[in-house]
Amino acid sequence: MNKYNKPLIIYFTLILIVAFIFGSMENENERKGQIMSSGNKHNTERKLVVGRANDSVTLDPSCTTEIDSFKVTVNILETLVKCGIDGNQIVPCLAESWTSSEDGLNWVFKLRQGIQFHDGTAFNASAVVFNFNRWMDVYNPYHDGPFSYWNYIFGGFPGLVKSVRALTNYSVEIKLNKPFAPFLNALAMPTFGISSPEAVRKYGKDLSEHPVGTGPFIFESWEHKKSIVLIRNERYWNGIAKVKEVEFKVIPSNKDRLEELRQDLIHIADYLSPEDIASIRYDPNLYLHFRPGFNVGYMAINNEKAPFNNRKVRVAINHAIDKEKLINDVFDNLAKPAKTLMPPSLWGYNGNLEAYEFNPEKSRQLLTEAGYPNGFKTTLWVMNASREYLPKPIETAKFIKESLGQVNIDVEIRVFNWDEYLTRIQNGEHEIALIGWTGDYADPDNFLYTMLASENAKQGLAGNYSFYRSREADQLLAQARQTTNLVFRRSLYSRLQEMVNYDAPSVPLVHTTPVLAARLSVKGYTPHMTGVESLEQVSLDLE
Repeated sequence: MNKYNKPLIIYFTLILIVAFIFGSMENENERKGQIMSSGNKHNTERKLVVGRANDSVTLDPSCTTEIDSFKVTVNILETLVKCGIDGNQIVPCLAESWTSSEDGLNWVFKLRQGIQFHDGTAFNASAVVFNFNRWMDVYNPYHDGPFSYWNYIFGGFPGLVKSVRALTNYSVEIKLNKPFAPFLNALAMPTFGISSPEAVRKYGKDLSEHPVGTGPFIFESWEHKKSIVLIRNERYWNGIAKVKEVEFKVIPSNKDRLEELRQDLIHIADYLSPEDIASIRYDPNLYLHFRPGFNVGYMAINNEKAPFNNRKVRVAINHAIDKEKLINDVFDNLAKPAKTLMPPSLWGYNGNLEAYEFNPEKSRQLLTEAGYPNGFKTTLWVMNASREYLPKPIETAKFIKESLGQVNIDVEIRVFNWDEYLTRIQNGEHEIALIGWTGDYADPDNFLYTMLASENAKQGLAGNYSFYRSREADQLLAQARQTTNLVFRRSLYSRLQEMVNYDAPSVPLVHTTPVLAARLSVKGYTPHMTGVESLEQVSLDLE
């Protein structure tokens, strides 16, 4: 063979090889595409299983403030408006548009047409009016429950809302007695999901077991303490969900929840421990999620009970807690120390507040000045399962017990199931209790009014778990609600935080970054800053 022909032969041989490789790749890509297409078609019939630490308390969102209830009901019942993905914008939902008067007292909502509730009845203006009357009117025959958030936000009856009436079949007018700056944000909360009037009439007090809304999923079953199952709404107005069923499965142990995720028995796991981050990161089948930090974990001190009605005692307790060590020892450094009851990420946060330093000596001195030179005995209450703001509640309680013991406060820890716990602290039965708050919308009012207003320190309905009452604080809160001038609102909230920091009604502990994980097969899942997200866009691909 001519030596000059060899390079040509090699060249053409390489071309054939490359062509074969690319042809194989195209065939493989086509084959993968067929599999994925077939898989996606099959996947729409699959069930998404969410593993969580706690069961819901109720499935009637209007009668609770409890986030594990909202995690389910947000998929069943829809609101007039809702929060955008970033949490800062309000976007249309059951109302396609709205207008308001210049003074902010009159609002008109134009409703979407052609929507049905899950029971086949029509969604219209009269259904919206029915729901509002049920929430707000204590004399309404269906006003049977605490309607906690309505009372916290709108002040009960008569409160901020003067009247709600249908202008046409698909437009509703809401009149307010006073301007309310975060009005639209409040309406976006899951607690104001619109229920079928027919279902309310049919089930009465049992509505909490039979939620009927317009959302992407329909309630199927609830085995208490174990599982809630929803099925896809095939007539959903905004495009049907990408999975056929969703199951919310209760797995109290963090360790067990993560193990079931690894075994593919569940697809999403919430409230995981920060110490599991490394193992999740290095598991090829899992994806690590961090929920945006929009919360506060704190120690509620019951200001109505001695010796905690003495400011010096409350300040002494604040000085006794080493938050940096708490975050290192218990939160695996996945938290920030809290100076106030709202997170630093929220506008209106007063970054100039002077935090109570860790100073046991000063704490003991204050206790002596308050008349307790030898300390005293008390009980610290804690829930038995993880929360986003307290992923290790028992360990946190033990840390605080040891810390307070160093200043001669003898602490007995009492542990309760979550639903009982919530009821008891709302009744004000506790002395000191670990609790927290995840924001429902991006406005300081949601944190500060809920946790500090005297209006919310009513036994049985309390969101102000410290039972803190201050006329000046109430005046600042009211002013901040009624003005739409953002600069003025900021100044009011700044002053309020300074006042509350001095009064020390509670011990702000941490702002956490909640840890979640999901199987790689889970697509379209984005944790929302409020801790609550609808799941209609979540799909399951073949792994």
